[in-house]
Order: sequence, then C-alpha cells, then structure tokens
Amino acid sequence: MDAVPALEEPLKKVLGPATAKVMAEHLGLHTVGDLLHHYPRRYEERGQLTHLADLPMDEHVTVVAQVADARLHTFASAKAPRGKGQRLEVTITDGSGRLQLVFFGAGVHKPHKELLPGTRAMFAGRVSVFNRRLQLAHPAYELLRGDAEEAVETWAGALIPIYPATAKLESWKIGKALQTVLPSAQEAVDPLPESLRAGRGLAALPEALLKIHRPHTKADIEDARARLKWDEAFVLQVALARRRHADAQLPAVARRPEPDGLLAAFDDRLPFTLTEGQRKVSAEIFTDLATEHPMHRLLQGEVGSGKTLVALRAMLAVVDAGGQAAMLAPTEVLAQQHHRSVTEMMGELAEGGMLGGAETATKVVLLTGSMGAAARRHALLDLATGEAGVVIGTHALIEDKVKFHDLGLVVVDEQHRFGVEQRDALRGKGKQPPHLLVMTATPIPRTVAMTVFGDLETSVLDQLPAGRSPIASHVVPAADKPHFLARAWERVREEVANGHQAYVVCPRIGDEEDDPKKAGKKKSPENEAEKRPPLAVLDIAEQLAGGPLRGLRVEVLHGRMQPDDKDAVMRRFAAGEADVLVATTVIEVGVNVPNATAMVIMDADRFGVSQLHQLRGRVGRGSAPGLCLLVTEMPEASAARQRLNAVAATLDGFELSRIDLEQRREGDVLGQAQSGTRSSLRMLAVIDDEEIIAEAREEAAAVVTADPDLTNLPALRTALDALLDEEREQYLEKG
Repeated sequence: MDAVPALEEPLKKVLGPATAKVMAEHLGLHTVGDLLHHYPRRYEERGQLTHLADLPMDEHVTVVAQVADARLHTFASAKAPRGKGQRLEVTITDGSGRLQLVFFGAGVHKPHKELLPGTRAMFAGRVSVFNRRLQLAHPAYELLRGDAEEAVETWAGALIPIYPATAKLESWKIGKALQTVLPSAQEAVDPLPESLRAGRGLAALPEALLKIHRPHTKADIEDARARLKWDEAFVLQVALARRRHADAQLPAVARRPEPDGLLAAFDDRLPFTLTEGQRKVSAEIFTDLATEHPMHRLLQGEVGSGKTLVALRAMLAVVDAGGQAAMLAPTEVLAQQHHRSVTEMMGELAEGGMLGGAETATKVVLLTGSMGAAARRHALLDLATGEAGVVIGTHALIEDKVKFHDLGLVVVDEQHRFGVEQRDALRGKGKQPPHLLVMTATPIPRTVAMTVFGDLETSVLDQLPAGRSPIASHVVPAADKPHFLARAWERVREEVANGHQAYVVCPRIGDEEDDPKKAGKKKSPENEAEKRPPLAVLDIAEQLAGGPLRGLRVEVLHGRMQPDDKDAVMRRFAAGEADVLVATTVIEVGVNVPNATAMVIMDADRFGVSQLHQLRGRVGRGSAPGLCLLVTEMPEASAARQRLNAVAATLDGFELSRIDLEQRREGDVLGQAQSGTRSSLRMLAVIDDEEIIAEAREEAAAVVTADPDLTNLPALRTALDALLDEEREQYLEKG
C-alpha cells in the first residue's frame, strides 16, 4: 500500500488521540495539512504586547505579560468555614495596563510557587469583570523562561504567533503542535502555476508556510501572507471560472423579441421614460438572451431603482420569442405583491385570451402554496399549455407537479433568501436550460460579487428613477433620551395627519412561548438592553394603539398569519384603510406603498446593516420625503450604536454593504454564503484584498480558457478538489 502523503496524515497519529480530538471537535482540524493552514491570528513581540488596556470583554484572550505582584488571601466560606479558603490574586502588567488573575482553592498551589514578581509568562483565559475591574479567573499559563534553548525551540525568533484558540486548547499548545508538524510543510504541493508565481514574485508554498508559523521578521509575515492570500483567491476563482466555462458550453434557445410584439406594446404604454441605467442593463440582458447558451446574470439594484421593471421587460422579450418566463419570490406576500404590480403595469397586455385583452397580450398567472385547489388546477393547466406566458410564484413553482410548456427565463428575486437547490430544480423545468436572471436589492461590494456570485455576470442599477424622494434617517437613543422616543411617535402622528401612512418594525412576533428558565435570572443594568427579549409586534401594536398612537388605525402583519389574512392586511394598507402597520421583516423586500412615508424600527440594533437599508427602502417611494427612525437602547459607545450611526449617515447601499461586511467578516464565501460558519477564506479579506481578487480572476480565466480540465496543472487540480469537497462542489454546480 502507498504511504499516506505527509499532509494527509491524520493528526491523531502525529499528536496523539486526545489533542487530535479537541482539534477536530473545536477547530475542525483533522489532518497535518489542516493544521498547517490554521494560521496565526496575530503575533506578539517580546516586550511589546496586546495592550492590557484594550482587552475585549467576554472573549478568550492570550496575553504575554510580567507578574507585578502576587498575594495569597484566606477567607471563610461555606466549603471552608474556619477561614481555610484560599484565594491567590496575581497582578500582571505589560506597561500599558494591569490585569488581575485569580486562582481559588487547591488551584492556588502551583501558581503561588511559579508566578513570582518579575516572572514573564503567556496567560490565556476568558476576560470577565469583578468589582468593576477586568480579570482572568483560573487562566492557563506558560512561563517564558530565560534558558535560551527552550525559548529558541518553542518561540523561534522574537515574534510569538497567537493562534485562533479555544478554552480547551490554548494558543501555545497549538503552537507546539505546529512545531511538530512544520517539517511536513516541505512536502506541500504548490497549486500556483510556476509562471504565475515567478511573474508576481511570490514565495513558494513550503516557504510561505514556514514563514507564517515561524517568522523571524515582520517581512517574513508579509511575504507569507501575500502568497497565501493569492492561493485562496486564485483557487477559488479557478473554481468559478470552470463553472462559467461549463455553463457556456450548455445549449439554450436564443430568445429575441419581436420588433412590434408584446415588449414594444408594453414600452409604448409606460407613463415614463426608462432611466439611462435601466436602458443600459436591459441592453446587456437582451444581448445575453439572444445567445445560444444560458444567460447567468446577477442584477443588483438599489432599493427602488426599478429592478422589477427591467426584469419584466426581459420576461416579455422571452414571451415575444415564444417562451415562458417564471419569477420566483421568497415569500407569498412578495409573490402577491409582484403579481399585483406586474398586472397593473401591463394592463390589458396581461389579459391574454380574455375579452378586452390586447391581441399581443399574454396571461399572467400567480402560483403559491396556499391557493385553493380549483385556482391551482387552473394555473397549472395554463402553464402546461403555454397559455400563461408569465408566471409569478413562491417555492410552489418548483414542485414536481408543475410542468411548463416552454420555460425560457427564470427570474429569482432576492437571491440570498433562496436556496441553490431550489434554483436548480427550477432550471430543470425547461426542455433546455432556461436563461437565469438573479435579482438582489442588497448591494454587494464588487469583490463579493466576484467571489460569492463569481459564476454570474453582474449588472448594476445605481440610479434612482426621477420622482423618488430622499429619506432622512435618525438614531433614537431610547435609553439615554426617552423624550426622543416620545417625539418619534409624535412624528408618526404628524405624518398621518398629513394624509400619509407609517410602518413600525419589530424583531419578533410575540406569540412565542417564553422560556421560564430564562425568566428567573437576575439582570445587571448594563446587560438589560442586551439580554431582554427583542420587542414584539403583538405587544408593541397593543401599547401603541392604547397609548401614543391612540385613535389611529393600527394593523399587524407577521409571518405566522394565514396567507389570506396577510394579503388582506397588505391590501387594506395599500388602499390607505390603515394608518400604521406594525410588522416583522416580512415587509423587508418588495412591499410598495408610495403613500407610506415614515418608518420606526424598534430594537434597530438587532438587525444587520443591509437589512436596515432594505427596510428603510420601503418609505419615500412616492413624491413625499421619507423618514426612518432607528430606535435603540444600546449605549453610545457600543459597536451596535456605531453601526446604526453609519446607516443613518448614508443612503448609499454599496457603502453600507462594505461596512456590514467589515463588521460581519466574510462568513463562508463559498458554502453558506452568509451563515458565519468557518470560512474557507482564512487569509483573504474580501473587502481589503479587492486588487488580489480582481487579478486572480483574470489569471484564472486565462488558465481555464487555455486548459479547461487543468490537465497540465495537476497540483492546481488537487488544491481545487480539496477546496470543493462534496458539498461545495454541489453548491457551485447549482449556484
């Protein structure tokens, strides 16, 4: 039998079962190669350390510091009633600040002997607060002794790598494990083509791995990072380039609109002219639709930039060319809303086969899971016969029973809510793969578009149509300034008095069972805003209707209502029969009521930046200016408040999406695009490394064009296989 390649050697053989088990369970590391790619988070220099002054609360930290003093106290307690209880308090310092360590009971003996004033050591533990001072209780520690040999062996050079660690496995233990496997780095197979590496002056992979784990100078770290970032960017872009290449080989029916058909008739009846952006993006889409391989395009548009109109024109072009077009929406509320707005925009053009329908007209059908059996049968028949040119629906469109006559285009609204499997199932409904247009109102920074949606061509609508009003946004600090909240409700009353309507958004519905275990816990005032349950629609609606908004018509909308009830509420609100709609985020996308001018978002700190931007886009859709009030109880200095200030300061969704990404980190850019699970990108920062990603994309495209199967680049193939384990391969397949 062949020997296992060094980097595929299981860690339990090299480090022993106990350490290997912790590494697998807590860090997801299974082989020598995995461990070599577990890079240091940062480096400590001897004598120049994480400032104790800036320690983050409640995080697991590693600090290197000197013992300033150590005192042993005895005390009486339930366990040691005769004053025999012992507590060791050690103060450590790094010149910037001081930190208290405490050890209790039998745990005091060893540190009492070892942690003498003047001793230097690494300490690791979770930062907590006691008596208003930061402390580490029972930290693990590793003495940094003066004897040269040990210091050189374990902490080569003056730079001490600090690894992403867990309470079960401190950074220095990971460091020691890495020293054990580091010699295997020599056998790392280099995925970068030699010409690319030489052309860009990048270090070889084995050298980069040695330098990242055992740097002698800061320049070593820079060299290693530059090289390892390129690996990640390039291998990922090759995966996406191969996907695009494979898609380009698929057959599709070219769809060209008739010069005087449905699309022309629709354009003639539009009461306004298209914006420059809408014309440009439509032209890109029509060019794609006219080719004989499937379009894969991402349409990004600011909230209210008219994406639905652009998508509808693409759908009508396909119907003109004899095909059918399907639009998928993530929720029933949104599917019904789209159906209403499409039939309104089309007028008699949507009445195909009916009296009064225009001769070029087609049928526009709605298909959702909650439709009655008769209506559903009717809709299915219209799809199967081709009578319905345009169908709008939810996931119900994907069920096996649904058959199309000739599906030519699939439009997916709000991609990030829509699973890849679902997109794929719909694609399988055409005789040949249909063209695909993915729409999102969540602006995605260019680099994320190049990575997450790297297999889609991107079009951006960044102009707002004429007549859209600006939206003023303000943070309402309810805890610091309660009178601001009272003023917010006055503003809502003023808007209603002027003939307008308002939304109030809450993070929770309010009919969930409360957990009795949680209810009994004592809360400290500073944790109050953090720990109390998020405000709920049902509670707030009741408080407002009986309090600050008494006398106004207040309605409720949330995801657990029956579909017919939801639709009825939305219709009443759209018709102006309700003044205030208290809702969850079901109104986040697509809901269009031009008369709604004000929105109050309760517990705004509980929402993400992009989500707040989406919600805010529901107001200011008519000619009257919009107002968005972000209510929060978080203190002024908190990160949550900074985030809300950023949202209030700009209406530029692309700017906000950068802020959002910087704060959230990248999540796993491949797999669950936003799930926050362990990232396949360990070195690459999607926001900061825009240049590398763009260059890697070009290089990858060139490599794949020249050699689609990577026959001449076996090492790159291997790296690709490692990146695209089964699940990710499927993600890209279906993406």
